[in-house]
Amino acid sequence: MSSDTPMARDFHIPDMRSQVSDAEWQTRVDLAACYRLIADFGFSDLVFNHVTARVPGTEGEFLINPYGLMFDEITASSLLRVDAEGTVLHDTPFYINPAGYVIHSAVHAARHDVACVIHTHSLNGVAVSAQEGGLLPLSQQSTFILPSLGYHAYEGVALRDDEKARLVADLSDNSFLMLHNHGLLTVGETVADAFMWLYTFETACAIQVRAQAGGGGLRMIGPEILSSAREFSRAATKGLGGGIAWPALLRRLDRMDDSFRL
Repeated sequence: MSSDTPMARDFHIPDMRSQVSDAEWQTRVDLAACYRLIADFGFSDLVFNHVTARVPGTEGEFLINPYGLMFDEITASSLLRVDAEGTVLHDTPFYINPAGYVIHSAVHAARHDVACVIHTHSLNGVAVSAQEGGLLPLSQQSTFILPSLGYHAYEGVALRDDEKARLVADLSDNSFLMLHNHGLLTVGETVADAFMWLYTFETACAIQVRAQAGGGGLRMIGPEILSSAREFSRAATKGLGGGIAWPALLRRLDRMDDSFRL
């Protein structure tokens, strides 16, 4: 790597607050918080994952992390605004992860109900994605996922445009997608929703790996419980989805390090 690449040299990130709308700024703050939370909970993979959020009031534009920053370095101002073709729409020393663009642009283009897309390569998520049976009905957390879960076959690093159609077809209208041998993906109408679904997905995978490591027989949850899981989920969150926990999560971040708001 040459010494003048964005990842190797010192960089200055200009304050974007005065350059964007109030709605975009709020989305930037929420998205930066999501990156920090993913790092805090141990779901990140150095600089190689991506979380995106649709820019309010635009057609096809979304915010994505600058390639080369760790998730615990992301701030509201550092996020890159890109169009549907992957062009960065403002001056920056950074560029985007090509695989991040392929996956996220495909979902944002196909799912207009989705405001946020999260993709991770966590140890537990990849471990379960490599299992023939995928996610099993072993925990309460799994029951919230299984009724809205799709699977996508591994096709190598996601760099080819022709994979987009297959990926969005496998996601369909679900909130969860397990990418075999690769990782997890969640979508939500808000950043808070997408993060809540990711946390639940990651937790279900961790429980499965631990249960399997115990060496005993596994007790599966019956289909009659799974059929009512969506109603249980709505009741448990009082219909607020990820919004039930989001204010508390932001308070957690503010106590730790509030620089995500810059």
